[in-house]
Amino acid sequence: MKYGIVAFPSKKVQDFANSYRKRYDPHYSRITPHMTVKGVFEADENEIKTIAEKIAEVVKGHKPFTLKTSKVSSFAPVTNAIYFKVEPTDELMALRGDLNAIEFNDTENYAFVPHITIAQKMNSSEHDDIYPQLKMIGAEFEEEIDRLHLLYQLEDGSWTVYETFRLSGAE
Repeated sequence: MKYGIVAFPSKKVQDFANSYRKRYDPHYSRITPHMTVKGVFEADENEIKTIAEKIAEVVKGHKPFTLKTSKVSSFAPVTNAIYFKVEPTDELMALRGDLNAIEFNDTENYAFVPHITIAQKMNSSEHDDIYPQLKMIGAEFEEEIDRLHLLYQLEDGSWTVYETFRLSGAE
């Protein structure tokens, strides 16, 4: 089964992202707007229990972090995805580093760029038409994220929460 670890922003940020996603993101109905902290990996029922325990241990050592979006950006020409750029804070990068120390059945295909996707799977002319407009909308949000979610993919391609972990920050 496929799994991933995400942080969900507030409803306000999700609603703003969805106002664009419903037009420009074919995955709109499959998953709520989110910032991926650990990309897709495979695990069976036994493996995921062990992985979830390890995630719980990691998050105990991390305090909530600030999710700050600063602008709309794009991964073009690598891929025609458009996103809200999330500032890579020290806290977020340390959390991601500790999570990556867990053994997952995956390979990282891209460098980690924290973001919330608002458009994807467009051809180049669609991207080139839409991106300049979206760059002007401004996407400045700042909020505290106090939990991470381990998601799994259902047979229809949608994602749902397997387990939620509170960032408690035990010193």
